[in-house]
Amino acid sequence: MKKPSCHDELTIRHRFDRLCQMSLKGEAINYYRHMDYRREHEAMFSELSEKELNQLFVMDEYGVENSHFTVHGYDIEVKDTLIAEALQALSERKRNVILLSYFLEMSDADIAREMNLVRSTIHEHRTRSLEILRKIMEEKADAKEM
Repeated sequence: MKKPSCHDELTIRHRFDRLCQMSLKGEAINYYRHMDYRREHEAMFSELSEKELNQLFVMDEYGVENSHFTVHGYDIEVKDTLIAEALQALSERKRNVILLSYFLEMSDADIAREMNLVRSTIHEHRTRSLEILRKIMEEKADAKEM
């Protein structure tokens, strides 16, 4: 077998060098395309708005943790424990007025029809109930601060 000459070896080296250069250039092009794609289609969490961040997760809510009240056939769920405790302190009629008014968004006239009372009585119950609730909730909030 014939031994390759220096000229043949030099040619082989040049071809190999060129092949390596083309391969590296192709890898660089692929890398830049990939980075452009990521810049266009991906975002960092720190760049997202609060609204966009809130769409990325779901929190499970369990009804066991909340208080439930039944008022004239309506099942009302109260998630805030402080409000639920304050509502428990009210008389049944006053609690029903508050629940129907604020949780079911019923008007005084609708509540009056539902409870067979006069509209002005509903208004008075709601006004007094709110005063009582405010007082109870302030006391409980003050007790928690101490």
